[in-house]
Amino acid sequence: MDKRLQKLQLFKFVFFDFLAAVLAWILFISILNANNGFAFDTIREQLFIEENLLFSLIIIPFFWLLLYYITGTYNNVFKRSRLGQFGQTIFISLIGVLVIFFVILLDQEVTTSKEYFQSLVILLLLHTTLTSTIRFILSSRLIKKIHNRQIGFNTLIIGSQKKAVEITRELESQKKSSGNKLIGYVYTGKNEEHIMDGILPCLGSFANIRDIIASHEIEEAIIALEPREHKNIGKMLTELYSTDVTVKIIPDLHDILLGAVKMTSIFGTPLIQIQSGLMPAWQQSIKRFIDVAVSLFSLIILSPLFLITAVGVKLSSKGPVFYQHKRIGQHGKPFMMHKFRSMYVDAEKHGPQLSCKDDPRITPFGRFMRKVRLDEIPQFYNVLLGYMSLVGPRPERQYYIDQIVKKAPHYKLLQKIKPGVTSWGQVKFGYAENVDEMIERLKYDLLYLENMSLAVDFKILIYTALIILQGRGQ
Repeated sequence: MDKRLQKLQLFKFVFFDFLAAVLAWILFISILNANNGFAFDTIREQLFIEENLLFSLIIIPFFWLLLYYITGTYNNVFKRSRLGQFGQTIFISLIGVLVIFFVILLDQEVTTSKEYFQSLVILLLLHTTLTSTIRFILSSRLIKKIHNRQIGFNTLIIGSQKKAVEITRELESQKKSSGNKLIGYVYTGKNEEHIMDGILPCLGSFANIRDIIASHEIEEAIIALEPREHKNIGKMLTELYSTDVTVKIIPDLHDILLGAVKMTSIFGTPLIQIQSGLMPAWQQSIKRFIDVAVSLFSLIILSPLFLITAVGVKLSSKGPVFYQHKRIGQHGKPFMMHKFRSMYVDAEKHGPQLSCKDDPRITPFGRFMRKVRLDEIPQFYNVLLGYMSLVGPRPERQYYIDQIVKKAPHYKLLQKIKPGVTSWGQVKFGYAENVDEMIERLKYDLLYLENMSLAVDFKILIYTALIILQGRGQ
């Protein structure tokens, strides 16, 4: 789908949400001022005079936009159902109204609880009605364009045989389009005739799936394999999970899917949409907020310790204070990871090596730093920049990733999320000394991937803090 169209549609939702919040607030104030039965005189005197009214007409709507952003309202606006959107609007409106009234009435006196409840209900009804109505109109117009094939999601068919032909013809014959704009297909087998030739363009082999997805801006992928190809579906899902595409599959393959699945009906073509176990959008927003807040706080508060550690590294051995190395992050993108240097210079002059328990390459001060994780402090900088998170699988070098993938292809699933300063695998297993141990640790990180939540993150951070206090790092 055209990026400009996506931005325009998103702008419409944001703009009209802002407008609905402004109108709801003005009507709410008007009703309060017109209703002599309410005892909010003090509030009106302080908040509803002309100067403060203008101020509130800016602050309140932006509060609503922030709340919508945190709860993931503006994620995938093209694929959100009207009923689901309505339910989410009611829920978020209730939360927002409670927050507003809590802030406004924090130091105010209310004559009766009935008056408080009446005002709360009025604002809730006004805000919910206006916001839901405008969103319904916007969504209806958007859905109509999708049905009429004016808007479509770039879709790739994975498969080149009978199943692929059937699903392609079924999608193209829909009276009301499901929104799939078929770009082409990729084949999965070797030395066989492709029945899809002449129906859709052949974009190449599944072996080059990442390049194909990137070059054609693919948004959805539909797996249409023959029964004899089912043995390869695990590897395919692993590869697709590491991208941003929505993956769907023909229902008769549901018994071999990885992770949780969500049944969806694309009008006349029922498909299964695969969920990858990531945390909800609102939790992802809070997770990022915590990452930024904790990183800023740590870099400021720990600055004296930062300086002392830097001096210690410099005095302990010759060489730079910091160790920086290229690691692989989210979606396979490389970034520079920063740590305090804990090894002697030229520790890897004979090639990449993992550290072990009594590694002679580690300096005496470096050994102390590792026990209390002082060497990790500069990684807050990577978290602040957005390359890493506080909690997530440990970032690895491409050299070791290539070795791991040969034995455990599902390692690529971890690239769906940002790497972390600490991880469930590191807490439960510790540092790995060889590739086999890295694969052993992998199961804990996969477990984290499928159970991601703020609660799990807090649990991992608490365990990490205990390890630091007890000096059990290595």
